[in-house]
Amino acid sequence: MVLVRQNTFDEMSRCAADLIAAQLKRKPKSVLGLATGSSPLGVYRRLIELYKAGEIDFSEAFTVNLDEYCGLPATHPESYARFMRENFFDHINVKPENTFIPNGNAADPDAECARYDRLIGWLGGIDLQLLGIGFNGHIGFNEPSEHFIDETHRVKLTRSTLLANGRFFPDGNPPAYAITVGMKAITRAKSVVLIAGEEKFAIVKRAFSGGVTPEIPASILLDHPNATVIYTGEEDIR
Repeated sequence: MVLVRQNTFDEMSRCAADLIAAQLKRKPKSVLGLATGSSPLGVYRRLIELYKAGEIDFSEAFTVNLDEYCGLPATHPESYARFMRENFFDHINVKPENTFIPNGNAADPDAECARYDRLIGWLGGIDLQLLGIGFNGHIGFNEPSEHFIDETHRVKLTRSTLLANGRFFPDGNPPAYAITVGMKAITRAKSVVLIAGEEKFAIVKRAFSGGVTPEIPASILLDHPNATVIYTGEEDIR
């Protein structure tokens, strides 16, 4: 694992975006695993800038998002499908048919989870996975637990996650369940880039200065052969 400390959110975002841009230049048909939330917004803005400047091309790329809230149609204002369109997809030349997000409104969530894992397998796995990290150490919506869950699954969100995400909903109440890609697809990604702003420094330090434990899901990246953690904070970790 490589730990990279940056001074500002913009520097962190630029660093991560440059890694993604380099991946696309090496392999135009890359499968990019993408995240949502406030952390990757700067990364997406930088990638849009690079695309508009003619430095990168998404026309052959595929994208696989980590998660989606259960019970929200793709048109819902707070769905991750809409988030991705408004903050990224609508501003680059990725083909809509090459962008994949779990169907949170599926009648059978378990069948949707199995379908999504098959899809990732059909694509050949993820080339580069972009991750954020929750205040409790979750990646995707893989919440702290007694064991890691390998497959894409329906998860009940923890109270801390619901509180953190409530600010995005007018009534302050996000859905209690979500579909999330499991640890197998994340850890089998050929490379992983995790980003964390200064407000996440404490959990980043906990996750990557100890051992691997499902109680801090992000710590599983300690065993990944090609993981880069880009964070902001006043001190170096380890």
